Amino acid sequence: MKLTREIKTAILVIASILLFIWGYSFLKGRDLFSSYTTLYVQYDSVEGLAPSAPVTLNGLAIGKIEKITINPVDGKLLVELQIKTEFPISKSSLATIYEPGFIGGKQIAIEPNFSDKTVVESGDRLKANVRLGLTESLSKKLVPLQDKIEKVLVNADNLISGINTVFDKKTQDDLKKSIAELSSTMEQFHKASAGVNSLLVDNKAQINGAVTNFNKTATNFAKISDSINKADLGKTVKTLNATLAKVNGIMADLEAGNGSMGKLLKDDAFYNNLSKTSKELELLLQDVRLYPTRYINVSLFGKKNKPYKAPVDTISNSK
Repeated sequence: MKLTREIKTAILVIASILLFIWGYSFLKGRDLFSSYTTLYVQYDSVEGLAPSAPVTLNGLAIGKIEKITINPVDGKLLVELQIKTEFPISKSSLATIYEPGFIGGKQIAIEPNFSDKTVVESGDRLKANVRLGLTESLSKKLVPLQDKIEKVLVNADNLISGINTVFDKKTQDDLKKSIAELSSTMEQFHKASAGVNSLLVDNKAQINGAVTNFNKTATNFAKISDSINKADLGKTVKTLNATLAKVNGIMADLEAGNGSMGKLLKDDAFYNNLSKTSKELELLLQDVRLYPTRYINVSLFGKKNKPYKAPVDTISNSK
């Protein structure tokens, strides 16, 4: 069948109208072959949110913002959302305004509550929430920092002014002189340090020998200390204490006049008798030495003994 010119024109007009409708819907972000659920969210401030901005769920675009109207009574903003019906959302979900980056505009992210199994219906309202974007968060942190920096700059300016007031010409000259003297002192200290280093290098062998001898001495001392430790010094000290206790007891007996030595020290009669006995023994030995025949008399022809004559106390006479 041959198509007439009128039929071709009608088909072209219908196709153009359909193409226009599809293009218009595409530009508005609406898919002609998908069904949508209309939801509402009320905000005190939309923070720069604009119509046709995407609505996301875990980063996936599931709809768009249809329009934003303002309530003339209380000034609150009512945002109309067009959500694809293939993404069921619970009634207790949050609709959060957020900023995905520095360049992109504001968007709405659906934060679902998976524990709530009640699905929203067209015309329901979601709970509103606003999350600070990077720009707002950075701005809130920079404002206090800016105030602190301004205060620091003011204090620094006052400090510099005070320093300029205190440091007059004479003070500045004195400060320069002190810095120059300090530089000279540091240079002399550097020379002295170089001299000490040279001295250490020249006497390195002697220093090494001294350190070696010190190590040997420390080793010997450690051996001596170990020997003393093994010698049971505690037992020796206990024995010495016991001996000293006995000596103290003997000295106490001597002081009290107990025993022969104590009586010799304290008893005058004992001392006098001992002295007298010693004297008589001395006289007897002297008499034996002077007249041995009185005590030892050997006679082959029966000679009579001479009569005994008492010895003279020569010791007393000599004194």
